Amino acid sequence: MTTPPPTTDLSADEARRIALRAQGFLGTPDRRAGVRGVLRHLGAVQLDTISVLARSHELIPYARLGAVGRKTVESAYWTTTPLGASPARPHAFEYWSHAACILPIEEWPHFAFRRRAYRSRPHWNHQLPDGTYDQVIKQLRTEGPLTATELGGAKKTSEWWDWSGTKVAVERALMYGEVVCVERRGWKRVYDLAERAVPADLLHDELDDTECLRRLVRLAGQSLGVGTRADIADYHRLKGEQVDAVIADSGLVPVTVEGWGKPAWADPAALETPPRGRHRTTLLSPFDSLIWERARTERIFGFTHRLEAYVPKPKRVYGYFAMPVLAGGRLVGRVDPVREGSTLVARQVTLDGPKAVPAVAQALVEAASWVDCTDIRVERVDAPDLREPLAKEVTGVLATALR
Repeated sequence: MTTPPPTTDLSADEARRIALRAQGFLGTPDRRAGVRGVLRHLGAVQLDTISVLARSHELIPYARLGAVGRKTVESAYWTTTPLGASPARPHAFEYWSHAACILPIEEWPHFAFRRRAYRSRPHWNHQLPDGTYDQVIKQLRTEGPLTATELGGAKKTSEWWDWSGTKVAVERALMYGEVVCVERRGWKRVYDLAERAVPADLLHDELDDTECLRRLVRLAGQSLGVGTRADIADYHRLKGEQVDAVIADSGLVPVTVEGWGKPAWADPAALETPPRGRHRTTLLSPFDSLIWERARTERIFGFTHRLEAYVPKPKRVYGYFAMPVLAGGRLVGRVDPVREGSTLVARQVTLDGPKAVPAVAQALVEAASWVDCTDIRVERVDAPDLREPLAKEVTGVLATALR
């Protein structure tokens, strides 16, 4: 692909601030729009099974809005809005985007290209017993929304990967788009027929692949503010050549960014006004879209980020669920937290020098309050001489917060 001449030259600092604003970390958050506004703004909120402070899809709005209630978060995703005599309209659905993600219901048409690709897929890792697929569809049509357990069982054995035929069938139907998840009960997906759950004005699969990709590339660029081809492709896990085919018609504009070394594209609206406003100080989920792509995180923040939950314990460097600390528009450290009763334990803390101590203390105290912890204990700090100053700062901030 021949990239057109850049329209704007950005410094590395300007690009960083544009990215922060686009992701909702710079400026006053739109509290009236709340969690649903965050979801629409980001376009995708990644799901994951790990729950330390909370699950990742709860941590995403918390990081931007502050201590919004956890029940409020769940309700915002899964509670439908009645439309008079019409069926209730959902706000979100689950599908494969960057990974398994919660997506705004308005994006249902944009993933028609992926649903078509799954339908034409020649083989699957799980075997599907004859007749099971049709039986699942029939049961959902007759009985209404159901979990995999209610459909007849999610697993054959206690092994997490050992899906039952029913689970294989309903997940395949989910990928095909015949079934949709617009609600969770606890951590269980609730499956329903897409024809019943997705609003009629969105249900169609009329968009061709090119239009789906063009829209997703534009939306990814808006959510990133500015990004390379690889950044934009990664947001919804598109292929580079898919991005190349549509980016010229996406509405994004080519720019150069100091030190990036590769062509970049920006949301033109993000270039109209300089990013200004208040910076959030917060712990970040490792699955937060601000930092979920390692190469981008290193390029923008000079920060190496790696989830070590699946690394053998002796080989971990930063901890099981090390959460980067954002402050002043920079990543200033990491905290590997755990809850023990009403105590938030910072099992391992990495600090970017003494100046990071106040910010990390503030982030810990706000997080503790959010998950109803009344005490904080700091265990290991990478620079041992900073452990006592951090513990003292935490005590002071906590005392102020409890007044």
